[in-house]
Amino acid sequence: MKPILLGLAIAVAVAACATTTSPTGRKQYVGAVPQAQLDQLGAQAFAEAKAKQKLSTDARKNAYVRCVVDAITRELPAGWQTQWDVALFADDSPNAFALPGGKVGVNTGIFTVAKNQDQLAAVIGHEIGHVVSRHHDERITRQQGTSTLLGIGSAILGSAYGSGAANAASQLGGTAAQTFYLLPNSRTQESEADVVGQQLAAKAGFDPRQAVNLWQNMIAAGGSRPPQWLSTHPDPQSRISELNARAASLMPTFEQARASGHTPKCG
Repeated sequence: MKPILLGLAIAVAVAACATTTSPTGRKQYVGAVPQAQLDQLGAQAFAEAKAKQKLSTDARKNAYVRCVVDAITRELPAGWQTQWDVALFADDSPNAFALPGGKVGVNTGIFTVAKNQDQLAAVIGHEIGHVVSRHHDERITRQQGTSTLLGIGSAILGSAYGSGAANAASQLGGTAAQTFYLLPNSRTQESEADVVGQQLAAKAGFDPRQAVNLWQNMIAAGGSRPPQWLSTHPDPQSRISELNARAASLMPTFEQARASGHTPKCG
């Protein structure tokens, strides 16, 4: 009976998923939530953020961010070339995000590390890269599948060894899944967003080499961080090395974009 239950759990988890290919050619499991619902959730989260956080009234900075977002999104595949909503939050933390449904949020604190339009494009390109790579969908699908399997596993142990074993298995299983399954996927997503974002920036006429300078600024501004294997972000020095190597290969793309008239003048 126990193998049947476990097989049923796996079948349920797999049935809720679909296989697709990311922009970098990586196999992904998505589909736990329909895209229309993801877009709705993104719009709801964006509206809540704007309601709870103070928005910047600086017209020049708002126009600056809007200009970079427009330049980046013009380079997206046809299905993603909608009018993206932009909000600039009066928040000193150097952060930005993008959500399904075409939403971009930027904190004014990002200007302390993104010193020019090319560095800001690296930030915004990275965040939009998460959306067009369907990382939100992928994360929800993986978490849903993991929760289903952990629940069945705990029930099986509980029926055999009692509630204490079931609770322990659930807690230990959750920790193991987070450490060895969900977090590594997050690091994979971060690296992939770097690739997609740097490509988008170069196609839009932003200097891809400035992504390296951005991360050097981020390291200078940052403090201590957890070990790489417990972090959702790749090691900063490894990240800089990869960005630097990729920037060299993207220079022809950048130069072609400039030659074809893609010369952003955002700020």
